[in-house]
Amino acid sequence: MKLSLNHKSPIPLHIQAEDLLRRMIKDPEFQNGKLLPNEVDLAAQLRISRTTLRQALNKLVYEGLLVRKKGVGTKVADTAVSSKSANWLSFSQEMKARGIPIRNFELHVSWAYPEEAVTAFLEVPANQKLLKVERLRGRPEGPFVYFVSWFHPGTGLSGEEDFKRPLYDILEQDYGIVAELSREEISARGADKFIAGKLETETGSPVLFRKRYVYDQDGRPIEYNLGYYKADSFVYSVESRRAT
Repeated sequence: MKLSLNHKSPIPLHIQAEDLLRRMIKDPEFQNGKLLPNEVDLAAQLRISRTTLRQALNKLVYEGLLVRKKGVGTKVADTAVSSKSANWLSFSQEMKARGIPIRNFELHVSWAYPEEAVTAFLEVPANQKLLKVERLRGRPEGPFVYFVSWFHPGTGLSGEEDFKRPLYDILEQDYGIVAELSREEISARGADKFIAGKLETETGSPVLFRKRYVYDQDGRPIEYNLGYYKADSFVYSVESRRAT
């Protein structure tokens, strides 16, 4: 790919640099995590100042198209996986519907004593062990989400189920329980050492944290779910319609 600008054009150089960077983003040469030329070399090649180049780079970083890491360089951002809140599905079902291949990196099933927030939502005694399912999932090239699910004992789940199947398929097909309503709380936080290790990122890196409260058709709580999403790999979009 030819990297040059037209210095005789009336189009400002920072706009030309931005257009060039957008073409570079689409070029296979710079895909799959390969670094762009460093700022000093690229600015020299384009015959512009680093300030002009950085103006263009900053805009694309802000748009989420480029990722810059101090001491490493600038690369094309991975295409972010997105999730919509309307007509929600299990994670497996949603990713399948979007044609996104998903790999299970870890699956841990246990019976444990949950925190107070879990027992309060599920309306069970504090001294009762509950089924806990932990899953680390992502694209084939790496994980981007870590889930922790706690289940009401009334679901009948034993822990022997094949949790590689979509969760809500298991509940509906095997136990006749339809997960109908999901209430969610979404916030941002820095990854602690444990989550950073799971998501293969640095401690303190931004993480999208989501609590999901799931109810059956009769409004009974059945699942308390926590999701930790790698912020540079996942977009959570919400669609709302104004009441008239």
